[in-house]
Amino acid sequence: MKTLLQKYTCIVALICLTAGCDSDISGSFGDDPDPGSADFSTFVVLGDSLIAGYADDALYRHGQQNSFPAIMAQQFTTVGGGEFDQPLMDTGKTGSLTLSMVDLGRSDRLVLAPNPVPDPDRPAVPLAIVPTDTQAIDVRLPGAGMYNNIGVPGAKSFNADDADYGELNIGAVVAMTANPYFARFASSDTVTMIADAQAQVPSFFVLWIGNFDILFYATAGAPGTANPPYGMGSSDVTDPAVFTPAYQGLVASLKTPANKGVLVNIPDVSTISYFTTVPFDAIPMDAATAAASNAAYTAYNGALVAAEAAMTISAEELAQRTITFVEGQNALVIEDESLTILGGGIPNIRQATAIDLVVLPASPKIGTESVMGNPATIWGVDTALLDADVVTEYELGLIETARTAYNATIEAEADADPDLLLFDADAFFTELSTTGILYGSGGISSTFAQGGGISLDGIHPTARGYAVIANEMFKLINTGFGGYIPPVDPSDYTTVFYQ
Repeated sequence: MKTLLQKYTCIVALICLTAGCDSDISGSFGDDPDPGSADFSTFVVLGDSLIAGYADDALYRHGQQNSFPAIMAQQFTTVGGGEFDQPLMDTGKTGSLTLSMVDLGRSDRLVLAPNPVPDPDRPAVPLAIVPTDTQAIDVRLPGAGMYNNIGVPGAKSFNADDADYGELNIGAVVAMTANPYFARFASSDTVTMIADAQAQVPSFFVLWIGNFDILFYATAGAPGTANPPYGMGSSDVTDPAVFTPAYQGLVASLKTPANKGVLVNIPDVSTISYFTTVPFDAIPMDAATAAASNAAYTAYNGALVAAEAAMTISAEELAQRTITFVEGQNALVIEDESLTILGGGIPNIRQATAIDLVVLPASPKIGTESVMGNPATIWGVDTALLDADVVTEYELGLIETARTAYNATIEAEADADPDLLLFDADAFFTELSTTGILYGSGGISSTFAQGGGISLDGIHPTARGYAVIANEMFKLINTGFGGYIPPVDPSDYTTVFYQ
């Protein structure tokens, strides 16, 4: 794993927040804090970057301090909760990491900064913060093995029980057998994430892992393996047959007869800003430009007609692959590896549909020349967007097959034990994307850079978004265990930052 998310400069219009909001999450509870039947004295969380407080394409101190587990632990102190220790980055560090003076390729945090290309419609764009300040991780943190937040950016389900994952060694990190974020605070080179969590003897826990079993595949434009035979690389989708026993083992290790916990399911990627910000029909044309572009595809469209006549492709695939531009907004031309290979130099391309998901980092190149100085090489028109730029409908189907299986496993584990509650993160992110969510004094949505709920990497929540998640967790816990954990006011928490 070279980087959690590809570092990018995204030039994208900042869309005003117009979505309506519903579902007031402030709740209506009693006035006196009450733990109910739960014991919050030792609160432990296990998972990936969404547990760690990752935001704006980096792990940095402010994000960690405003992780939803940290917010929950703060409120748990009102009902007997104890200290909650996190492996915080040093003050002022901006996200990049070094080990043995080697740059590990991790991103510096993004902020909204003046557009380097003057544009009145896009005055601010996400850029890496300046100046940057790298975190060296050559020595384990004091108190290693005693942290309550075992959120490890990039961790997949099977990594949590991997005895090599915390090795603080440059060779292991470069070989991607070890994770530098975990190695920085693991109790030893050979300890597992779950062992360090179990050693805390949690009285209450939250488990949210499995997101990156599909997200690494999806954020890279689906380059890896997502159907049998499944791979185990960072860009592959984890086989549900691997996920299920791995997840069941984590639950069995965390759960004791005396404690309680919350299991969190996996959101639909098509509700996440990283995949929803760039429209599939991002190319505006006047009538003359559309006519000229159509002329450029005459030979390609003719070859498709011949292939259909020869019964090499179906009439349905002919219609799917035929490229036509009109006056107004036009769908992007994209590569699609699932199309029939025709040979003879005929590319596997088509125009995108509303189901295809263009990834956020593709935004800057759309409408620009793929060959500098050649106006006949416009990305998304004359030059098809690459496979890495788009999660196609076919690839999304593969992702959904795996995600559905993961969530069935998570739900079954929660259903099997009355002391385990299921937090429906899938429903939460769907609501955030479709209607937005009210919290009493305001609201958030997933609208990129403007909705207040999602940070500038397009995947991880802002501090305010994490606060809303914490409040939703309190509602679930209050109902499930008969107590009252008071909510926080999300308006007290930050959204995106400007340079």
